[in-house]
Amino acid sequence: MATIIDKVRMADDERSARAFPWRAVLHFMLHGSGVVGSTLLITWGLFFLFFLLLGDLSFDGLVHQLHNFTSRYVAADVARTAAFQHTFAIAHLILSSAIILLRRDKLLPRRREEGAGRRG
Repeated sequence: MATIIDKVRMADDERSARAFPWRAVLHFMLHGSGVVGSTLLITWGLFFLFFLLLGDLSFDGLVHQLHNFTSRYVAADVARTAAFQHTFAIAHLILSSAIILLRRDKLLPRRREEGAGRRG
């Protein structure tokens, strides 16, 4: 015969088994936002590196290339501005896809072996 305490423990176990796994969802969301954020920063860094290479790896050349790009963008009409935006979007998509492909092992967190405890 079960006591009242055993019935309460069984009810708590059933409730915890049905509970939504908030910790796992939050961990997945945090990891996913880290992957997206780092991919975005790497892509922006590659655009910066592109303009730096166009400027012969000097700060003066970088600023000159950025000034050239921005002056052409500001002076452009609506159709040319849309073409700039489409070119940038396509380049960003290609670079992001390549980065995600190269970092595909980092997309999902490593799965620990069952029974493996924390170390360190």
